[in-house]
Amino acid sequence: MPQYGRKEEKMVKVIINGCNGKMGQMLSEIIAPMEDVTIVAGVDVEDKGLHSYPVFTSIEACGVEADAVIDFTIAAITDDVVTACTEKKLPLVLGTTGLSGEQLEHVRQASQQIPIVQSYNMSLGINTLVKLLRAAAPVLAEAGFDIELVEKHHNQKIDAPSGTALLLADTVNQACGNGYQYIYDRSAVREKRRKNQIGISSLRGGTIVGEHEVIFAGTDEVISLKHEAFSKAVFAKGAVQAAKFLKEKEKGLYTMQDVIA
Repeated sequence: MPQYGRKEEKMVKVIINGCNGKMGQMLSEIIAPMEDVTIVAGVDVEDKGLHSYPVFTSIEACGVEADAVIDFTIAAITDDVVTACTEKKLPLVLGTTGLSGEQLEHVRQASQQIPIVQSYNMSLGINTLVKLLRAAAPVLAEAGFDIELVEKHHNQKIDAPSGTALLLADTVNQACGNGYQYIYDRSAVREKRRKNQIGISSLRGGTIVGEHEVIFAGTDEVISLKHEAFSKAVFAKGAVQAAKFLKEKEKGLYTMQDVIA
C-alpha cells in the first residue's frame, strides 16, 4: 500500500537569506539537484529574477514555512536576522563572520528559544582540523612548541583576522587551558616572543578563497596543520548539512562539531 507524504516529511525546507549574494547563489546551485533539500524562499533587498523560488525583502515579510534559515550575509544585519528568526520560530544556520561579543551573546540568548548552528567556518575539512588541534595542541604546548597562525583571504574580505582563524586559535587556547594571549601585530613592541602567545597574521590578496595554517615551532622541528579552500562550495555544503541537522533539533546552540559528530 503506497505511503503518501513519506518523501515530503523527509524533505528539508530552507530559506536563504542573502540569496542574490555569492554564497546565496552557491547555495542555490548546490541544493537544486538534491532530493532531500529544497529552497522554499529567498530573502534579499530585491528580486533580481535569478531564482525559481519566491524572494522577499526581509525575513519578517516572508510567510513561507521552513525547517531552517541559512545566513551568510554581513555582521551589520546579524542582530536583525537573529531577532526575526526568533520571533518566527525559525531554526537558523549562521555562517556570518566578524560578529562582536554582544552579537554572539544575542545568538546565545536566542538559542534558548530556537535551535541555532553558529560557526565561522562550515567546511568539513576545517572542522576536522579543529578535532586534530584539540588532540595535538596540549601535547606540543607542553613540549614547549611556539604557536603561530597564518590566514589568507581574497582582497574583498572585510574582517581580519578571519572568523575561522579565531575559531582555530580559540580551539588551541581552550585545549591548553586558556593560558594564551593573541598577538596580531608585533611591530608595535620591540621585544622577543613570549611563550604564552599565539601570533595571528592576516594576508589579503587576489581571489584566495581561504587558507589557514597553524604552525607549531619547536627546537629543531616544525609541525604545520593546514587547510585550503578552493571554492566557496565547501562552506555551502557544510551549511546544508547543518540545516539537515537542525530539522529534528530542539532549541539550543550548536556548532559544526555537533553536526559532524
